[in-house]
Amino acid sequence: MFPIHRRHQELLLDALPIERTGIDLEEFNNNIKDYNGFHAFNGVGVGVAVGTGENGLEQLSLQDKITADCRTLRRTRSLNAPSPFQQFGPCGRIMKNQAVVMQIQDPASQRLTWYKPPLTVLVIKKVRDTTVLAPFVQLVEWLVQEKHMVVWVESAVLDDPLLVEDKKFKNIKEKLVTFKDGRDDLTDRIDFIVCLGGDGTLLYASLLFQHSVPPVMAFHLGSLGFLTPFEFENFQEQVTNVLEGHAALTLRSRLRCIIYRKSDRSRETESDYQAKNSYNYQTDGGHYSTKGGDGTSKKGETNILVLNEVVIDRGPSPYLSNIDLFLDGKYITSVQGDGLIVSTPTGSTAYAVAAGASMIHPSVPAIMVTPICPHSLSFRPIVVPAGVELRISISPDSRNTSWVSFDGRNRQELLHGDCLRVTTSIYPVPSICAQDQITDWFDSLAECLHWNVRKKQKCLDELCDLTASGSEDTLDDLDRVNDSILDS
Repeated sequence: MFPIHRRHQELLLDALPIERTGIDLEEFNNNIKDYNGFHAFNGVGVGVAVGTGENGLEQLSLQDKITADCRTLRRTRSLNAPSPFQQFGPCGRIMKNQAVVMQIQDPASQRLTWYKPPLTVLVIKKVRDTTVLAPFVQLVEWLVQEKHMVVWVESAVLDDPLLVEDKKFKNIKEKLVTFKDGRDDLTDRIDFIVCLGGDGTLLYASLLFQHSVPPVMAFHLGSLGFLTPFEFENFQEQVTNVLEGHAALTLRSRLRCIIYRKSDRSRETESDYQAKNSYNYQTDGGHYSTKGGDGTSKKGETNILVLNEVVIDRGPSPYLSNIDLFLDGKYITSVQGDGLIVSTPTGSTAYAVAAGASMIHPSVPAIMVTPICPHSLSFRPIVVPAGVELRISISPDSRNTSWVSFDGRNRQELLHGDCLRVTTSIYPVPSICAQDQITDWFDSLAECLHWNVRKKQKCLDELCDLTASGSEDTLDDLDRVNDSILDS
């Protein structure tokens, strides 16, 4: 049995509710070894009886207290992940907050598990692409006949003339369940999603589910492959592994975007406006009801969850956009330029990186703020914590309005007095990994962006060979030749 490192002893003592006065670290280490505490520290419990009364823990000896608490207060797998202990030093600790909406996990511990076997699967294919039709028919036929699953597809897919002529597809067409985008609600109906195509298919799946999203398995059959790590050749084996729960997950955060119109706010008091803000914050991904000019109630699609980014630009106007940016209610700066990109870490490799932003791993909890061609050269992209709320509005002295789009969709105009609020949604997109979170991401960087691809520098041995095979002149001889040429 190996002794526990001294620093690990101190961390463990800090985490346990035990008086440290008079505790000798050498004696502590011996007690840990005697009671097989090394295994208990790694999460394997030992046979120790623990009292259940109020003073049950106080009646235990030192080694019993340590081994009893080691089974529940385990550190995360990654040494770089946040510690579950929220006490710092003898007196400091994080204030308890009842409004916590997210919890940062160790990415290595994010594994897919099913608490009941998945029965329904949604298959999304790339539109207007004939190369996807054969894999689509093959996958749907296998899911229906071999896996006996209920397969959902978009109703527009069945209208494809090439699919109508396919004999295999005719046999299974009647067994498929269809839906229409914008009319049918898929919430709590789908257990599993399979995407066939490029990154746009995953963005479309995110748009379909504005609340909780089922696990998404994306096959690379399109032009881009940042979000589609799977190859289709051996899809039977890969899908079977996922259905059996043998897969890692990347939780891709989304942005919750809400537009508040000045025309709507003018009809309500400030207290009503604050109450509506609080309501929309709690009902993440819902709809915001507004009233039209005729007094009738209408439901506007102003509460949208985006996977990549929300873009505010100057639209067709020739003038610079002038946008005020607030962070948690505090004024930060005015954006003068072509516009502003607010993106997730997943969207950092999309429009944001083309505008000069850095690339961030999708497991990092953050929001990226990137100006588009700013008028000030010192306006560099920034990264803010995922829990903050950004408020974006048109400056009162702006010469023109702005336009906003959400993942390239739902483009609409922002007028003077309108307000866009953006924060991290509590509903991420669980993207299934082909290997793991790190390998998939770096493979996509190398394949899609050719990140750090260059000619390898020659080693010294190769340079020596080139020198030996060349002229025998020394540097001094070459200098003398150059001097004579200059003198002449």
